[in-house]
Amino acid sequence: MSILSRRKLITTGIVATAGASGLVVAAKLAKRYGLIPPDSGGIYGPGETLTYAAQRLLTRHSLAREFSRNKISAKPFANEVAPLGDEFKRFQQGAFADWRLVVDGLAARPASFSLAELKSFPRRSHITMIQCEEGWSYIAEWTGVPLSHVLERVGALPQVRYVVYRSFQPDWWESIDMADALHPQTLLTYEMNGGELPVGFGGPLRMRISRQLGYKSLKYVTRLTLTDNIKQFGKGLGSAEPEGGYAWYAGA
Repeated sequence: MSILSRRKLITTGIVATAGASGLVVAAKLAKRYGLIPPDSGGIYGPGETLTYAAQRLLTRHSLAREFSRNKISAKPFANEVAPLGDEFKRFQQGAFADWRLVVDGLAARPASFSLAELKSFPRRSHITMIQCEEGWSYIAEWTGVPLSHVLERVGALPQVRYVVYRSFQPDWWESIDMADALHPQTLLTYEMNGGELPVGFGGPLRMRISRQLGYKSLKYVTRLTLTDNIKQFGKGLGSAEPEGGYAWYAGA
């Protein structure tokens, strides 16, 4: 049986089971195939599982829509963030020359990269829409290094299942599975609309996850941790967002 037909069979089974016997039974079927999100517990867990499993089976390699340059928003919206403090101001005054991206965890060659090093790596741009769960959206051009290249540089080990990424703001952290980590549109961005990424939009370094809602595109990224066990981070729900009531998987 081909991979595609096998996926169709699994997906059909999950969806059919959800309709016939409820979400709990569908979640058990998803678990059988390893398609359980970190926030699968609780009253909404079966629904989160069904959403994640179906999307991973059907859209694992799909691309977010890319737009022409004339569709770039004239006035993109930068939501407010808490004051970043004196240490961030020192980085900013030094043009972020001392900013580092630390990559650790399950890597053969853990490393720390400066912005200059990241900018020397292969770069990619795409013009995509960022959408917030609060209802606003805008289209912008994002430029950066593919996350897949950084993972290759550090020698991500075969058992890695998730990439945890942390912000300069200590309470902000997120994670993605390897389907999104290796996706060609997943970038560590340092430019926006042809110029340096403004601080208000996450500069100097922002994760850009084009296939998920805006909160997955974490601002001020300083650390990546490669892991096979997401339960050891925070409350074990996969990121700070589900700890506050949002879903870990936020496919748009």
